[in-house]
Amino acid sequence: MISKLNNLKFKDENNFFLIAGPCAIEDKDLSLNIAKNIANICDKLKIPFIFKGSFKKANRSRLDSYTGMGDETALNIIRSVGEELKIPTITDVHSVEDVQKAKKYVDILQIPAFLCRQTDLIIAAAKTNKFINIKKGQFLSANQMQHIIEKIKSTNNNNIMLTERGSMFGYSDLIVDFRSIPIMKKLNYPVILDVTHSLQQPNQEGGITGGNPEMIETIAKAGVACGIDGLFIETHPNPLQAKSDGANMLKLDNLEDLLVKLLKIRKAL
Repeated sequence: MISKLNNLKFKDENNFFLIAGPCAIEDKDLSLNIAKNIANICDKLKIPFIFKGSFKKANRSRLDSYTGMGDETALNIIRSVGEELKIPTITDVHSVEDVQKAKKYVDILQIPAFLCRQTDLIIAAAKTNKFINIKKGQFLSANQMQHIIEKIKSTNNNNIMLTERGSMFGYSDLIVDFRSIPIMKKLNYPVILDVTHSLQQPNQEGGITGGNPEMIETIAKAGVACGIDGLFIETHPNPLQAKSDGANMLKLDNLEDLLVKLLKIRKAL
């Protein structure tokens, strides 16, 4: 099903696909640099690659947190990355208005975990007939994703992707229930593991989300061993300087080594 995406390379290699990029679009040169680095790695390893970047961040902890550089500016950057590198792109949408803006610029619309039950948003996104990636809410079981699928299919759109990104564990942590992966795979749509967001530590007292990036390799290995179809990894040359989610992102220099290890597990299966 994912093979229907335009410009997706290495569709027949039987590898997991990779959704990767910065959390938020901060700068054109930085975004293109990150995308080129990931694309070069994926070309070498024959991994299908989809570039991601949020054109705005609507769900921030604090009022003074970075929300974006301007919608049209950021969306144009995402589109230019996709066109220059000839790769598919994805961004998240938070409202029906966002859907109407973003649909002209990207190949995949993503529904954030907090909004996965917002029927109007899901229907509006589905009606674009683009691929829709729904992140499973931290408050949902894997089985409940079938109801979201039904909403999308009601528009005659069958271009659906499902993403596991951890479940709430108390107030300030997330944990991945790996049983969710085989359960969601039974729904017959591609299942993705959002590695980096699964390692967030939200609701910190200072209002800035924390993270546990040293566990990225562990979570990713477990996901591949469970048979995920795709991985979602946010990466940045210097996560500590990133304007959003730096605490749980993977340093760009570490991406290739991680992917090499993950491909060995994939091949062993």
